[in-house]
Amino acid sequence: MARPVDPHRRAHTLGRAADYVLENGLEGLSLRPLAAALGTSTRMLLYDFESKEQLVDEILAEIRRRLAGRLADLQGEGDDAATLAEIWSWVSAEERAPFMRVFFETHVRALSDPAAHRPMIDDWLRFLESRWEPEPLDPTTATLFVAVIRGLLLDRLTATDPDRVDAALGRFTELLESEHR
Repeated sequence: MARPVDPHRRAHTLGRAADYVLENGLEGLSLRPLAAALGTSTRMLLYDFESKEQLVDEILAEIRRRLAGRLADLQGEGDDAATLAEIWSWVSAEERAPFMRVFFETHVRALSDPAAHRPMIDDWLRFLESRWEPEPLDPTTATLFVAVIRGLLLDRLTATDPDRVDAALGRFTELLESEHR
């Protein structure tokens, strides 16, 4: 009979593996370099997580938990434009760039396996729908706002002129404000 997995070791390994993915990304993730970086072996990773796919799923879940914890501090209060500007400022901050890169890598993975990688994408919709004040956003408007933020964020992460991208978000919020006048 095999020895049961040590939950403390597993949790510690998962936390460090999530740190590794935030630093290095998901693209080309290989167990050998991951194990070496964590000071363990591929055999122990597979013992603790059963498969590479299970490990990746749990790493993404850990990253989602961390991001959700940070999102909880963000209060969407005020009109649509002000709230959207606050969210943009938060998601486009340099310290969140690793989370946003994994977010986009998850989007790419969802193209070939939508069911497995949709949770991180759906988190954004649920966040916007639930946090908007004075009442929750309808799903269509939340989808529009996520699409605008996602598109501009992708541009900001890859553009040579982040100020231009920030200005584009400013223009979108101006359009929102003019619609409510």
